[in-house]
Amino acid sequence: QVHLVESGGGLVQPGGSLRLSCAASESIFSINVMGWYRQAPGKQRELVASITSGGTTTYVESVKGRFTISRANARNTVYLQMNSLKPEDTAVYYCNIHGLGYDFWGQGTQVTVSS
Repeated sequence: QVHLVESGGGLVQPGGSLRLSCAASESIFSINVMGWYRQAPGKQRELVASITSGGTTTYVESVKGRFTISRANARNTVYLQMNSLKPEDTAVYYCNIHGLGYDFWGQGTQVTVSS
């Protein structure tokens, strides 16, 4: 069973930055989609950003221009650089890697944006 290990969450002031990382515990077939989701209290989980193995990215409208998703295939790792953070970005962030026949999730990392 592949495990996804997330890191980089924490408490940051509005306007600050954080970088989330998510590494798979073992090699995964490289043709897949990697993504970050988030879930705030009382809200549904939403897709924040995704990146295909070919490098095509998508973002939810609310983070465009502030967040950047990237991946390092050789390390089976996906990143989320978050800049200009706002209180409404506060949520538990989950990474996801899915492809043909598999769908893996991380355990979640808390991001809190507050002064």
